[in-house]
Amino acid sequence: MTEHADAIVVGMGVGGEAVATELAEAGLDVVGIENRLVGGECPYWACVPTKMMVRATDALAEARRVPDLAGAATVTADWAPVARRIRQEATHYWDDKEAVERFESKGGRFIRGTARFTGPKTVEMGTTQITASRAVVIATGSGPAVPPIDGLAGVPYWTNRHAVEATDVPASLIVIGAGAVGAEFAQVFARFGSRVSVVETADRLLPLEEPEAGNLLAEVFAREGIEVEIGARIDAVGHDQAGFSVRLNDGRMLMSEQLLVATGRRSDLVALGVGSAGLDEAARFVVVDENLRATDGIWAVGDITGKGAFTHVATYQARIAAADILGRPHEPADYRALPRVTFTDPEVGAVGMTESQARQAHIAVRTASTPLPSSTRGWIHKVGNDGLIKLVADTDRGVLVGATSMGPAGGEVLGALAVAVHAAVPVEVLARMIYAYPTFHRAIEDALNKLS
Repeated sequence: MTEHADAIVVGMGVGGEAVATELAEAGLDVVGIENRLVGGECPYWACVPTKMMVRATDALAEARRVPDLAGAATVTADWAPVARRIRQEATHYWDDKEAVERFESKGGRFIRGTARFTGPKTVEMGTTQITASRAVVIATGSGPAVPPIDGLAGVPYWTNRHAVEATDVPASLIVIGAGAVGAEFAQVFARFGSRVSVVETADRLLPLEEPEAGNLLAEVFAREGIEVEIGARIDAVGHDQAGFSVRLNDGRMLMSEQLLVATGRRSDLVALGVGSAGLDEAARFVVVDENLRATDGIWAVGDITGKGAFTHVATYQARIAAADILGRPHEPADYRALPRVTFTDPEVGAVGMTESQARQAHIAVRTASTPLPSSTRGWIHKVGNDGLIKLVADTDRGVLVGATSMGPAGGEVLGALAVAVHAAVPVEVLARMIYAYPTFHRAIEDALNKLS
């Protein structure tokens, strides 16, 4: 059976749903296809439920700091309210009925299934083929990347989805990978009573961020009893009735009740059959231009473009792709000031380039940093005040090209730095600004004074 539509959106995560909805609102006949849940990873297994977990652990941590600030306090961790809130408030027990109805109310047609390209603007699902007259948008996102470790494929390890769906906290947990996802889950389960070990092949936690941030987070983890193995390679993984075993390349063996794999994300272009659409199936991502076009009549948004596995990137790209498809005026995609936040305690916010990235781009770099505890607000905060501000400046242009804001409100303080990088505000203008006292963001001024 062959059907026709103006546009097909393959993958209805946050980016795909946004594109499909805007095209439908514009009057196009849009078919949205999703084999899992409309809304994608973010509302069901990532951004929203994991930040509920983080919120709960931050509350525990603050309660435990009361004796240092305001007298006596005791707190007992209980995972049940967290698991209940994830099910009732965030995921609705992993039901996307409301999301599907929301899209269909805009005039869209929804199909639950797995699509594969059979031609430049044609996809098939079982015996049904759909051809688009105007556009196909690829928005199939990504899935957990599982490293080729001996024995790993044959054991019941966790991914982020299993961790979010957990109804009990394991007595012990090994986390493979210390990027944002691994670091957040490590701290969450440790604060709820798990004995946690983190294994990372790089030389620091958060290897994609500034070394200072990863090193400081390692100090925090050590104080909280989280064992950190950096620069470590895993030779083999095993599992039996006693739990999991992880053998490191130096011969040591780590044991735990549960194992979480958090080693990044990957897209499967072969399964999608993009070769039939004239795209490279051997590539890691779908290559797009500044208008999110992959080739004639095909656009892509979200994780699958390789521009950052973030909800805010997907929705940003969705606006541009929809405007381009509809022939509306729009600004091309610009990732110079891409913000990102790791929601550990302390939060690690970053925008633009790291110092290393700027030097690799042959920028004339000057950096400055200041520890958050040395600021007045950091000193007042007293406990739980770990953090720093680091600025990366292009001395030729006199502007910031990157910055890191790490602290109790690192992601919020990042807002000012993101504006500075995005708008290329001259450093001398930033230095003349008035910064409210006593605030965490006033530490930006301290760093600027060191930069000049």
